[in-house]
Amino acid sequence: MFFHSKRDFRMGPELRATGALLIPNRLVFLLLQSLTTMYKLVLIRHGESTWNLDNRFTGWTDVDLTETGVAQAKNAGQLLRAEGYDFDVAYTSVLKRATRTLWHVLDEMDQTWLPVVHSWRLNERHYGDLQGLNKAETAKKFGDAQVLVWRRSYDTPPPPLADGDVRSERGDRRYARLQPGQVPLTECLKDTVERVLPFWNEAMAPAIKAGKRIVVAAHGNSIRALVKYLDNISDQDIVGLNIPNGIPLVYELDENLQSQRSYYLGDSEAAARAAAAVGAQGKAVSA
Repeated sequence: MFFHSKRDFRMGPELRATGALLIPNRLVFLLLQSLTTMYKLVLIRHGESTWNLDNRFTGWTDVDLTETGVAQAKNAGQLLRAEGYDFDVAYTSVLKRATRTLWHVLDEMDQTWLPVVHSWRLNERHYGDLQGLNKAETAKKFGDAQVLVWRRSYDTPPPPLADGDVRSERGDRRYARLQPGQVPLTECLKDTVERVLPFWNEAMAPAIKAGKRIVVAAHGNSIRALVKYLDNISDQDIVGLNIPNGIPLVYELDENLQSQRSYYLGDSEAAARAAAAVGAQGKAVSA
């Protein structure tokens, strides 16, 4: 949402008579405007997917929502509607779990007519040769510490897919306009940040500054990339950040799009528990 004070502050006759107000009216207006100008950005990680339920590394694999995921997406839309949110444009990835999350959110808000911009740059981080593997079983094989590095470190990617691997997306026609090197065989979060931020700078940020109220339905790591940038989180601290499924994350931004505060809508304790559960997914399960 975009808040902009348009009140015209004029000097009353009693102040003109006493000369008590020495600051020009226009300057007062601009000062107050700078204090009240505020943008709101809403980020939503997709609802639970079938591979979230199976505790698998998903990445660019195009899996669908579970019934729980659909319910989470609908609840997000209901929360936003109850809080009076209204949007002008929506952004999402080219993966169905995020796209369908957005559909359900907008349907609950009665805003299915909104323009939607899809971008591969908002896709989940590519998990390389881990895609499709069970996280707990992988941790049992390689150790919790190694899997934590692969899942959450800033600059260490998992092993890449081999050339010609049937799991590779390089033959998928939704990416046909991209250069082969733009369709990854693996990614770390640093790589994800480097592909997400150009889309923020070239599309989303200009839209916000133009007064557009935007909502983004994306993925855990593409949202982590945005959060890292907006909150200026260090490479070390980003390791501990987890994004829960289907809970709207609201950012209040100043006129320069600097974060003033952020918060989850709804029950904050429930959001914290859901984020902690995401963090526990990569740990080995004792037999």
